[in-house]
Amino acid sequence: MRFLSYLINGISLGSVYAIIALGYTMVYGIAKMLNFAHGDVIMVGAYVVMTAISGAGLPPVAAVLLAVVVCTALGVVIESVAYRPLLNAASSLAVLITAIGVSYLLQNVALLVFGANPRSFTSVIPISAIVLAGGSLTITGEAVVTIVSCIIIMVCLTLFIKKSKAGQAMLAVSEDKGAAQLMGINVNGTIALTFAIGSALAAIASVLLCSAYPSLTPYTGAMPGIKAFVAAVFGGIGSIPGAFIGGILLGVIEIFGKAYISSQMADAIVFGVLIIILLVKPTGILGKNIQEKV
Repeated sequence: MRFLSYLINGISLGSVYAIIALGYTMVYGIAKMLNFAHGDVIMVGAYVVMTAISGAGLPPVAAVLLAVVVCTALGVVIESVAYRPLLNAASSLAVLITAIGVSYLLQNVALLVFGANPRSFTSVIPISAIVLAGGSLTITGEAVVTIVSCIIIMVCLTLFIKKSKAGQAMLAVSEDKGAAQLMGINVNGTIALTFAIGSALAAIASVLLCSAYPSLTPYTGAMPGIKAFVAAVFGGIGSIPGAFIGGILLGVIEIFGKAYISSQMADAIVFGVLIIILLVKPTGILGKNIQEKV
């Protein structure tokens, strides 16, 4: 039963990584940008929920919706102020440096407002744990909600991309920005929508992550953000199903690494597996080689 318990915990953690990775993979797939401030948007969402519940006395559902709205607006602002002026930059290094700068900015603002001491985060998931096999297997309510939420988000996002007009515009922009603009698609608006969706997903991930691991600091989103980026690369960055698969595999590898090898070596194991995967298949599990014609 321990193996099954570790597997469920791994899938639950991987589901959080998958939700975060969807934001990375959408932004990269459509705008060809790496938004390394994405992890800190998670931190902002968690602080909004905590403040709304403990400070303003809002019910959990209202607090989560407020976090989604705030993070969505923050994502749009970050895109328009920090990234849009660099959309046609000659070097992608400028975008990368800007993303790191935005990340440090959000962390330091959080330090000024909330301080460096860890805050206790109260779980907003009211579902009780499920006890199976005569009490030898316990599945927390947080794990159930996280896994179900990830599946629902994955299905809805896939349908949105394939069936909606905005989703088709995203596909067109990801294929060729210039041609999409000639066809009347608002490229800047489409990229802003992508950032908005990714940031909204980050808010949901923040609630699920901090409900399962109830400690909050200004650096809470940093490591999950990096691991989610690893998950996106693992599955094939730019691929929505790849982000899902990469996130789940990453979570399972991390939990099994902590359980059977060493809790201190778990992160090293995760990144080591990534290196091996990229050596064997550089584009990731579901990534495709794109040949550019000269």
